[in-house]
Amino acid sequence: MEIHHFEYGWITPTLSYALSVLGSLLGLTCAVRVREATTSAQRAWWLMLAAWAIGGTAIWSMHFMAMLGFSVVGHQIRYDVALTAASAVIAVAVVGVGLFIAALGRPSIVKILLGGLFAGLGVAAMHYTGMAAMRVEARIDYDTTRVALSTAIAVVAATVALWLVVNVKGALAIGASALVMGVAVNGMHFTGMSAMSAHEHPTPGDPSGATASNLLVPIILAVILVVIALIYAVLAAPNEEDRAGAAYLDARIADRLSNTPAPEPPPSPHGLAARRTNLPTRRP
Repeated sequence: MEIHHFEYGWITPTLSYALSVLGSLLGLTCAVRVREATTSAQRAWWLMLAAWAIGGTAIWSMHFMAMLGFSVVGHQIRYDVALTAASAVIAVAVVGVGLFIAALGRPSIVKILLGGLFAGLGVAAMHYTGMAAMRVEARIDYDTTRVALSTAIAVVAATVALWLVVNVKGALAIGASALVMGVAVNGMHFTGMSAMSAHEHPTPGDPSGATASNLLVPIILAVILVVIALIYAVLAAPNEEDRAGAAYLDARIADRLSNTPAPEPPPSPHGLAARRTNLPTRRP
């Protein structure tokens, strides 16, 4: 059966790439805050936000947006809502575990490799879980070689992403890294999609599940809310420069206060009475 991966032209791949870059940008920014954090609780908080940004926006939202361009000619595609939701949970969870392995505590190349292996295999599982959520009147088969290739790309991309999370800082480096991560995420997705083939397998009645239009609005709203929350968290929290500036101001204020002479204490009421009795009287 004939299948299309770009039913709407370049709209869906362009939007999916933009989502992956945006999520990667926010995730790497949160990762910088992880390295600047002074307590374990703060580091854990920023790692969780990075997991939502990379796993939820850069990977899963990109995956679903790209899936909207997939079609089997002459057949309607529906989605199993439970499996679709499960794929989103898998994406955030595996990226979160990979981030905690690689970035919490003292980073090392061994931890990055272990975290990348776990996250990469998890991302591949998320991808094929999302594809299994499709319901269509056809038998779907997969090319084993391309499935293995897409899994290898996912592991390599996850490992590189974790290395960037641990090492990259600076606005220019973060922006360039986000562009590279976007290419890797999309490359993994479309390699996995190219492994699919559809064959005639008629089933009675229409496939059950939600249509893409039913899922599109709530998913877009969820992505917007998550992105706004992440941007607010990044902008509201003080960074290293803010803390250095505040420390400088505190030091200047403390220095100024230490050089100011102490004011004289106000006189007591008894002292005022004594002064009045010692004042000379004026004779007429």
